[in-house]
Amino acid sequence: MLEWLLSPIDATRAHDVGFAISWHARLMVLAWAVLAPLAVIAARFFKVMPGQDWPRELDNQAWWRSHWMGQSAVIVLSIGGLLLVLPTDFNAMTLHNWLGFAVLAALLMQVLLGIFRGSKGGPSDEEKTGSPRGDHYDMTPWRRMFETMHKSIGYAVLFLSVITILLGLWKANAPNWMWLALSVWWIVLIGLSVVLQRRGMAIDTYQAIWGPDPAHPGNASKGPGWGARRFNEGDTDVRRDRGNRVRSSRPGV
Repeated sequence: MLEWLLSPIDATRAHDVGFAISWHARLMVLAWAVLAPLAVIAARFFKVMPGQDWPRELDNQAWWRSHWMGQSAVIVLSIGGLLLVLPTDFNAMTLHNWLGFAVLAALLMQVLLGIFRGSKGGPSDEEKTGSPRGDHYDMTPWRRMFETMHKSIGYAVLFLSVITILLGLWKANAPNWMWLALSVWWIVLIGLSVVLQRRGMAIDTYQAIWGPDPAHPGNASKGPGWGARRFNEGDTDVRRDRGNRVRSSRPGV
């Protein structure tokens, strides 16, 4: 078994990579197979934290800090990984290389979207500026466009990164244990996401921040994306059971 685990996936080729390629692979796998999906899971399922007395306790920013810090680390690691193997002959690039650049281009787009996502607004801003108006609080067309693009690109680039990593493993003729370890890790992430989704932990971002009160303008806007839960004003008896599953007698759309 140990001999098989250490053997390359293709017995007809050698697994012989130098310093630059080996560290490129380590940085990119850490960034895109570990940190990026964990940051997405934090943003999707932990807007309301286990044990948080929502909707009496609002705007717990643990998910936000985890998301942006994780994705910032992805950016740093990706830049480092790119610099290690920056090509000089683009004619010699393989599909792995081209998809890698596509992943980095999508990452750059996500950074720009984050910078220009608009203002937050809300009651807390009103205390500072005298007005609650903001792109997020009012759910302006710009904010709705940002959320649609940010989520769509985010999930798409995660899928693309998996393909890119697999192509990289094949190109480097990685040993079997690497394929096995990554496969198990991705299965764990998918299983965790399914469990958290079934437990109702994907809460509408807007309501996680400001609650279900219809006085907040965003609660009258179109509902959240696929699988995210939104509650009506009467659902203030939302509580958490021992399994931390969000429950309500009358869930909204």
